[in-house]
Amino acid sequence: MDITRFISTHRKLLLVGFLVLILIFIITLPIYAQASDVRVLTTVLMYVVLAVSWAMFSGTTGYMSLAPAAFFGLGIYTMALLQKELPFFLIIPIGGLVAFAFALLVGLMTLRLRGMYFAIFTFGLVVFMTEIIQYLETRLYNRHGWDITPIDNEILLYTIFGLVVVTVLAAYFIRRSRYGLALLSIGGNEEAAEHMGINTTRTKVLIFAISSAFMGAAGVITAPSLIYINANIAFSLFYSFMPILMAVFGGMGQLSGQIVGAVIFGYLEKTLRAQLYSYFMLGFGIILVAVILFLPNGIAGLVPMLQDKLGGVIRRLRKGGQGEQHADT
Repeated sequence: MDITRFISTHRKLLLVGFLVLILIFIITLPIYAQASDVRVLTTVLMYVVLAVSWAMFSGTTGYMSLAPAAFFGLGIYTMALLQKELPFFLIIPIGGLVAFAFALLVGLMTLRLRGMYFAIFTFGLVVFMTEIIQYLETRLYNRHGWDITPIDNEILLYTIFGLVVVTVLAAYFIRRSRYGLALLSIGGNEEAAEHMGINTTRTKVLIFAISSAFMGAAGVITAPSLIYINANIAFSLFYSFMPILMAVFGGMGQLSGQIVGAVIFGYLEKTLRAQLYSYFMLGFGIILVAVILFLPNGIAGLVPMLQDKLGGVIRRLRKGGQGEQHADT
């Protein structure tokens, strides 16, 4: 049987089996793993949410948003302000709605910008949020940070895993909806999309806000593991650049690539940051440059490439075997 045909025929079955194994692994991990391992996996899943939600908008439209840290930080601060007033599981959707509303406002004002102008504005937005939050904390609360009540590691793990599932499903169905086609048209040629009757501004603003809502919810779930936060921690530009790095490394064009990139870099970031803080970002940058130069489609682009090469080798072997049979006859 042709190996490539076998893989394509049984791809769905293999995918279902793989997802079941992941589910079993995550559910049972707290039973046999240490608390540090649970925290590492929680962080990795948080990065999956950020990478997938970032690519949900920027990966298709070509608009380079550097604002994930702004919406992620809003979620963190939502948790800080409401932790004594409301239950944790109620704050999660509130954090998502806060990020959604803020992204809706930002999108209406800025998504008519294109290219580097939009990227520069979103970068400045994160810096602005940091400064304005510091000012408001000092003026209104006379403080420079917040203590967050810790929550059990298992609860955080299962909660962020649930958010991963919702985020991935949302990205999957949006991509296959009319909004997904509209986003692809915008990414290909926005002027042509407008001439085709697509309301490009409305589409961009809506998907930008939806993707930001998942970032805000992820911020709420992440906040208890930080224990203490301030504006510099919550709105760190690190949370803007890492999702981009992960999505590009894995492959922005494919959902599976975004997840793989987030898992790999999320694990490396969590395990190496404490040991090689001065060098790990340099290493990430080198890897990113190498991927852009040699793997423009990311890790996900390796699969069809390897399948083509494997299929070519199999075809040559078959032709060689048939030639030998003809020679023997």
